[in-house]
Amino acid sequence: MSTVTDRDAADARDGALRALVAQVLDRARAAGPDAVAPIVQAGHPALRTPAVRYDGQLSGTDLADLIALMHRTMRAAPGVGLAAPQIGLPLAIAVVEDPGVEDPDVARVRERTPVPFRVLVNPAYEAVDDERVAFYEGCLSVEGYVAVVARPRRVRLTCTDERGRAVDEVLTGWPARIVQHETDHLLGTLYLDRAETRSLAAADALGAHWASEPTPREAARTLGFALPVDAG
Repeated sequence: MSTVTDRDAADARDGALRALVAQVLDRARAAGPDAVAPIVQAGHPALRTPAVRYDGQLSGTDLADLIALMHRTMRAAPGVGLAAPQIGLPLAIAVVEDPGVEDPDVARVRERTPVPFRVLVNPAYEAVDDERVAFYEGCLSVEGYVAVVARPRRVRLTCTDERGRAVDEVLTGWPARIVQHETDHLLGTLYLDRAETRSLAAADALGAHWASEPTPREAARTLGFALPVDAG
């Protein structure tokens, strides 16, 4: 009896998910080929709800259209990653893409190498070792603020791509940070949950100054928070 009940509950969940995705895609299709989706902000329940594992609930066309919509939305924002919950969809899919930065010192210290566009389906990560590094982060779903987050420098990423091909690789530096940030979204976690609270800054001129440091040492001294021993 419980097996039938569990199957019925899963079918109902997947049906509701498909209907929600259809609403988002129908609005985007009606708006034209360059349409983007609204990005929900902190306080929206979708950002605090663990995402549903993607197990083929969508048609091939709807999956491709959803990925394209997320890609356009991420680029337009602009950002370097976007998870489906950020457009109100509790589905374990994220997209990432980072052109990198022009400042060579920032690129070197943060190990910020360009990341080509890719899709992460049902991603998970685990730290490879105990080394942690701390840098300022922002989030498209927490507009107007930045804060320092200490994260593992190297992580093992496991997931599949949009074609169902298995991914199992080790990422280092900023690419690892992006994957952690987006995967956390799929767990109902915002970067602020992991941030150094005293580092929180408005995304104004002063916040931009703090965030522009390759390693936030001045911000740590002035605002009164600690950095990992390995930072910088």
